[in-house]
Amino acid sequence: MSTPDSVIGSAVDEPEPAPAADGQLTSLSTLAARQLATTTKSEPQMQAITSRWLLKTLPWVDVKGGTYRVNRRLQLRTGRGRVSFQQNGGDDIRVIPQTLTELPILRGYDDLEVLTEIAGRFQTREVRAGQVLFEAGQPVTEAYLVVHGRFTRYAAGKYGEEEIVGVVTDGDQMGDEAVGQSDPLWLTSVRAETAAVVLALPWAVVQEFMERAPSLDAHLRAYVDRQNLPMNRKGEAEVPVQAGHVGEPTLQGGFVDYELAPREYELSLTQTVLRVHSRVADLYNNPMDQTQQQLRLTVEEIRERQEWELVNNREFGLLHNIDYGQRISSFTGPPTPDDMDELLSMRRKTKVFLAHPKAIAAFFRQCNRRGLVPGTANVDGHEIPAWRGVPIYPCSKIPISEDHTSSIIALRTGEADQGVIGLYQTGIPEEFQPGLNVRFMGVNEQAVINYLVTAYYSLAILVPDAAGILENVQLGRTAD
Repeated sequence: MSTPDSVIGSAVDEPEPAPAADGQLTSLSTLAARQLATTTKSEPQMQAITSRWLLKTLPWVDVKGGTYRVNRRLQLRTGRGRVSFQQNGGDDIRVIPQTLTELPILRGYDDLEVLTEIAGRFQTREVRAGQVLFEAGQPVTEAYLVVHGRFTRYAAGKYGEEEIVGVVTDGDQMGDEAVGQSDPLWLTSVRAETAAVVLALPWAVVQEFMERAPSLDAHLRAYVDRQNLPMNRKGEAEVPVQAGHVGEPTLQGGFVDYELAPREYELSLTQTVLRVHSRVADLYNNPMDQTQQQLRLTVEEIRERQEWELVNNREFGLLHNIDYGQRISSFTGPPTPDDMDELLSMRRKTKVFLAHPKAIAAFFRQCNRRGLVPGTANVDGHEIPAWRGVPIYPCSKIPISEDHTSSIIALRTGEADQGVIGLYQTGIPEEFQPGLNVRFMGVNEQAVINYLVTAYYSLAILVPDAAGILENVQLGRTAD
């Protein structure tokens, strides 16, 4: 049975008692009564607090010396990077010369004058959607840098069908792997899936520069010689071993070589100065300690920034330090189960997926279209969505770009598994939480008490395949 609106209004709004005929109240008003009542208060709330799953899932290693060195086997195969471009409008697109060293064949080459000349010889070329840039089996006559657009690598399958083998997107390169080959041929065909712009450099220009610049010729020859050294499938210097032999053959000998300049991670920090007036700290501490509440919310803000740095910092953050060989692009735009399987297959023992909540929603939409129901994983009593048994943790620190795309990160974690680890130092003076201390800085002339709040941390990727990224993940809805 419905309740009359007048009854609802009297119960909720609690209007003041109506005055008597002479204008005087006949009972105590609620406004006056509240002056004698004790209110029930909540602690100060903070909307910006997130689940911070990255901080919770990373194994943290205590770095007593403030620096962590990652020793690795000697790497012979040069890693790939991505070049950058300068666009001045229209067809005036140029590659930034210094970024040409991201190409494997130019890694470590430092003659800026030669790099600038090479950058000036690239030619801008527009490619329409559906256009085939080159086909498998054709001679390699040009090298390409992708300014923007999406290309598909494909080859003829065993039974004559078209087999998709990869996606090429912004900043990627094609053709530089032909250096050192007498008659290089394209191993796969490449087709533009969207309208695109590339920069092309004829190999004849490369030969010209090798003749003109002895330093470039020597660098490229050294690169070819290094690539011809024995190496394992991961590009590390090979250790000779024999198997399946009989009798008493002479066994080959060798050793495990190490990198001579291993990377070192110094602990970074996030700091702030918390100020509390002494009068507030002295008088207004019932029922809650004002200083403790100020400190609690300050630490929450520092931890939020700490997780942001672990994802976005250019020196050690995941988005900028994951090897480019461990990056793939979504095939159709939205993150599909196929994309997630491809990302999962790139490493052993993947333990963590990290994605923006909107990227998780986009992935679930693709699962719904296929009639798939992703599983869940129980993590400390929380039911977390999972794919192939690997939990997908929401992480709002992963940015969303202007074109409404994002990334999904996959991690193998732990020192024992040569994964990704968090770095901090415990036992620091006046420690408040592990790796975080609060130091009293004194009282100034305005009677304000100052506390220095500092968190020390960093992140290390022990081997390149410990982390991978699914890039260019489209978040918006698409028409069926």
